[in-house]
Amino acid sequence: MKNLKRCIVLMLLFVVCSIQAQTEDYVRAHYDKKEVMIEMRDGVSLHTTIYSPKDKTQEYPILMMRTPYSCAPYGEDNFKGRIGPNQFMVEEGNIFVQQDVRGRWNSEGVYDNMRAYIPNKKGKQVDEASDTYDTIDWLVKNIANNNGNVGTWGISYPGFYATYSLLSEHPALKAVSPQACISDFFFDDFHHNGAFLESYWRAISLFGYMKDKPVTKPWYAFPDLPSEDQYQFFLDEGPLTNLDAYYKEDNVFWQQIKDHPNYDEFWRSRGIIQHLKDIKPAVMVVGGLFDAEDLYGPFNTYRKIEETSDNYNILVYGPWSHGDWARSSERQAIGNVYFGDHLSRDFQKDYETKFFNHFLKNNGKGDIDFPEASMYDSGSREWDSYAQWPPKAAETKTFYLVENQMLTETASADYATTFVSDPSKPVPYSEDIKMVFTPRKYMTDDQRFAARRPDVLVYETEALNEDMTLSGEILAKLQVATTGTAADWVVKVIDVYPPDAEDYPETQKYLKMGNYHMMVRSEVMRGRFRESFSEPKAFEANKKTEVDLTLQGVNHTFLKGHKLQIQIQSTWFPLIDRNPQTFVPNIYKAKAEDFTKQTHTVFGDSEIQFSVLK
Repeated sequence: MKNLKRCIVLMLLFVVCSIQAQTEDYVRAHYDKKEVMIEMRDGVSLHTTIYSPKDKTQEYPILMMRTPYSCAPYGEDNFKGRIGPNQFMVEEGNIFVQQDVRGRWNSEGVYDNMRAYIPNKKGKQVDEASDTYDTIDWLVKNIANNNGNVGTWGISYPGFYATYSLLSEHPALKAVSPQACISDFFFDDFHHNGAFLESYWRAISLFGYMKDKPVTKPWYAFPDLPSEDQYQFFLDEGPLTNLDAYYKEDNVFWQQIKDHPNYDEFWRSRGIIQHLKDIKPAVMVVGGLFDAEDLYGPFNTYRKIEETSDNYNILVYGPWSHGDWARSSERQAIGNVYFGDHLSRDFQKDYETKFFNHFLKNNGKGDIDFPEASMYDSGSREWDSYAQWPPKAAETKTFYLVENQMLTETASADYATTFVSDPSKPVPYSEDIKMVFTPRKYMTDDQRFAARRPDVLVYETEALNEDMTLSGEILAKLQVATTGTAADWVVKVIDVYPPDAEDYPETQKYLKMGNYHMMVRSEVMRGRFRESFSEPKAFEANKKTEVDLTLQGVNHTFLKGHKLQIQIQSTWFPLIDRNPQTFVPNIYKAKAEDFTKQTHTVFGDSEIQFSVLK
C-alpha cells in the first residue's frame, strides 16, 4: 500500500511538473524576457522583470504586479510559467511586468512592512505610491509597443500594492484589480479585532527579517518546530512570550507586533483604506467568501471607494479560499464542501480578462456588462447579481439566544446561561491534527465537534420551512458577563444540513454530510477592545456588559430543511492566542500565572442581526 501511494504521488508530481513545463514553454515561445533596475526619485533602484510579446506588429497594454514575494526565476534566460493574471490574457498578448518592491529580494532599499502612505510628499520622500508612479512612468516611456495604458493587479500582499497603486495618480493607470487585498494588519491576516492569530505566527518569518543588499535567494528561515500537532505545540509553549525562543530581536515584525498590542498610530498609519478618496482608475475588487486570510480587506476596500469616489468600481466574491480564483481546479471545494465546477476558469475568462481588456485595450469605450456586485450564493450554489452591495432588498432580521438552545425572534431578557472557559483546555478551531503554515480549510469545517463541548453554547432554529438567504454583514450584539476581568468572544454562524444530505467526493472519510455543521461565517472580538481598539478596557467582574462584533458579509441561502445555528465560545485555539482572562496591559507579555479559569454568562437578550433578502 505504501508503494502504491508513493507511485500515485510521483505520478501526480510528474503531471504537475509537465503542465508547468508546458506553460513555461508557451511563455518562452511567445514572449521576450528582460530584467531592468528602475531608479526611483530617491536614487534607489527596483528590480523589474518585463515579459513582452514577440509579435511586434501591434501595441499592447502593460499589466503590472508589485510583490514582496519575489519575481523569480531570476535571469533573462529563466522563464516562469505564470506571468499574468490568467492564461487567457497571456495567450491574447499583453506586456506583463513584475517588480520586487523596495527592500525585498533583488531590489535595493529598506523594506517597511505595510509602508505608510505619505499624502503630501515633498522632495525625495517616497512610499509605495511614489514607487508605483516612478515605475509606471519609466515603463510607458521605455517599453516598445506599449499602448500607453497600464493596469495593476495582485493577490494578498500584492493586492495591497495594487490598492496602493490607486494613490499613485499616474495618468496612464487605467484599471486596477486588488484581489484578497490586505488593507490593515490589525484586522487582516495577523489580527482579527485585536486578537492575535497565533496560527499565522510562522508567517512572521516572511516579513520580519531585513536584508542590506539585493538577493535572489531567501535570506530568512522558518522556525524548525518539533511537532506536527499544532494545537499541542502552542499549548505546550504556553504564553506568547515563550515564542521569543524562536524569534529573536532581529525579527523586526515580531517585535512590532509585541510592542503594539493596541490599534495605535503604528498600525493606523499602515492602513490603506482611509486614504482611498477620489479614485480615478476603474476598479474590480475580488475576494473569496471563505478566505481565511483576507476577508476584511476586499469588502472594506470596495466600500470605501464607493463612499468616496465616482469611478467604475465593482465587487466579485466567489466560494473561494485565499487565491482560489487564480487556480485551475475543475471542482471548487473548500475542505469538505463542494460548490461547483469551473468557477475559477469562468471568472478568469468572463470577468478578469474582459475587465482589463475593456479599460486597457478598448480604452473603456462602449458598454461592459458587469453587475455592481457579483456574489456567489454558497448555499444554493449559483451566482447572484446585485445593483449594490449590500443588496438594497435586504432587511434586518433579529434573532435571540434563548433557553433550550433555541434561536428565536423573541428575546428572553430573564434568561441566562453560563459556561466555564479554561485557558488550559481551549476549544480547538479544527479537528485536524497537523501543523499548518496558515489555516484555510476551517472556514467551512464541520462544527459538530465544538457543538458537543460544554464550553461552547449552541442555539439553533427548527428546520426551515422555506429558503432563507442572508446577504451582507452580520452583527452580533452580545449581552455577557464574566467572573474575570478579560475575555474573548467568538460567534460562529452555521448551516446545519439535514440528516439525509449526500457526501461529496471531497468529504473526509471519517465524516458524513448528513447533519454536517458547515461554518458559514465566524469572528472573534477581543473583549478589551469592545469600546475602543486604541484604549483597551477591563471587564468589571460579574457585570452585564454589551459586546458588539461584526461578521464580514455573506451571501448564503439556508435551504428548506436546513437549520440556522449560532455557536458562542471564548477560546478558538490556536487560530487565535489564548486570552489570560485576567486583564493585563499587554497580552504578548502575559505570564503563565495570569491565565485563569473563569465562568462566562450569555444573556437571552443577546441579538444576532442578519440582512435577509425579502
